[in-house]
Amino acid sequence: MQKMLKLILTSKVYEAAVETPLEEASGLSLNLGNRVLLKREDLQPIFSFKLRGAYNKVAHLSEDERQRGVIAASAGNHAQGVAFAARKLGIRAVIVMPVTTPAIKVSAVKAFGAEVVLHGDSYSEAAEHCQTLVASTGMCFIHPFDDELVIAGQGTVADEILRQSAGRIDALFVPVGGGGLISGMAAYFKALRPEVKIVGVEPVDSDAMARSLEKGHRVHLDSVGIFADGVAVREVGKLTYEYCRKYVDEVIRVDTDELCSAIKSTYEATRSIVEPAGALALAGLKKYVREKKASGQTLVAVNSGANMNFERLRYVAERTQIGEKQEALFAVTIPEKPGALKYFCSELVGDRNITEFNYRLSNRDTAHIFVGLSIRDAAERQAFSRHLHDNGYLNTDLTDNELAKTHIRYMVGGRSAEACREVLYRFWFPERPGALTRFLASMEANWNISLFHYRLQGGDFGRVLIGFEIPPGEQKEFQRFLTTLGYHFIDETDNPAYRMFL
Repeated sequence: MQKMLKLILTSKVYEAAVETPLEEASGLSLNLGNRVLLKREDLQPIFSFKLRGAYNKVAHLSEDERQRGVIAASAGNHAQGVAFAARKLGIRAVIVMPVTTPAIKVSAVKAFGAEVVLHGDSYSEAAEHCQTLVASTGMCFIHPFDDELVIAGQGTVADEILRQSAGRIDALFVPVGGGGLISGMAAYFKALRPEVKIVGVEPVDSDAMARSLEKGHRVHLDSVGIFADGVAVREVGKLTYEYCRKYVDEVIRVDTDELCSAIKSTYEATRSIVEPAGALALAGLKKYVREKKASGQTLVAVNSGANMNFERLRYVAERTQIGEKQEALFAVTIPEKPGALKYFCSELVGDRNITEFNYRLSNRDTAHIFVGLSIRDAAERQAFSRHLHDNGYLNTDLTDNELAKTHIRYMVGGRSAEACREVLYRFWFPERPGALTRFLASMEANWNISLFHYRLQGGDFGRVLIGFEIPPGEQKEFQRFLTTLGYHFIDETDNPAYRMFL
């Protein structure tokens, strides 16, 4: 702890980074019943805290190391931090990025004068190629999080918060990917203000640190979520794991809808749009208040970055209502007869606002409708389901059903009487030319695609829903095809939303 404290206090970050403000979100404070402060790391020159650690590391290199140049693997903010630092210090920089990296991020890195090498469909593939280049070129590798000088650079955020808040803090919420930011901040606070609760926040589908702390050793995730790409790390660092094990009090997991809600809350508080990873801390803060019933406390969340793809905003807006627990989605079975829809809307829905309504004739006896409703809270959502049941209407709550939210609500056409032995899968395809062609070329000729849905969501990966007709006796061959394809997938054949609507 003392060594890290010294490294933080003697860091060189302010040769490049700026001291960002700690701002009170007055409206959010009023709504949550706590004083909420936002640390605005989205206001750094590269719109992310990553500049601190990257610059501190590069600035401490020896003259020999500088002559060899620096290299890093990153799909986002670390890449810009290393490129910015290298340009300021007059050092050659090479950044290895996945081919799927959005053009805006590639352009930003090139604008800082770095050479960009595009390789692989994921960060892991880019990182492996980066190590190959390190071995062949002798360039100095700048790790994104598992390095003492990088951790110390990020830890300067804690130094600023402590000074700017005059020490009046009950809990500090920090986003967690590889663990560099929270390691430096936790070590600093536990050295000087150990009573302050340090809370890490991770996405439910990229929770390597939470799982590692629960297991008592570092855990390697087979796959990670792609929405909060800034924290999509399969394995945390050796150093960062030890720091978090010693100094972090708790790690909270949040889902995509809660992240979208936090992006909206940040916008309303600051009129700035943070990236999903940048909203993690506030999402965790809101969940902490909701679950712990916290009130009258001073809570700080780190807005860690604002490198948001504009195309992703549509997806964020669509998911925000559910994330704020203000929209519920239901599948409801109603009788297929004149006046049934009118009765459902007027007598059962009543004065609730309908946000979405999907229906197509299926048979002459019953009909399945997909309906969205504005609600005040989870209790009203449950009460509405009971109200339908008490009136004889079978219903399924789809509010937390990812298949329904991502695909079915946007699809038309209903069931197909012709589809035989159909199975349904969700895939994550890299957003790059040729991804679908590669998929189709790998398929057996007699596996017919009976359903296909894709919708651009502004991420590095596209979400695709595909139905297949698999002949008898070929299930094992089909499973081999899936496992060797290399794309993340989920079997949705038994999903109730699929059974009802598709």
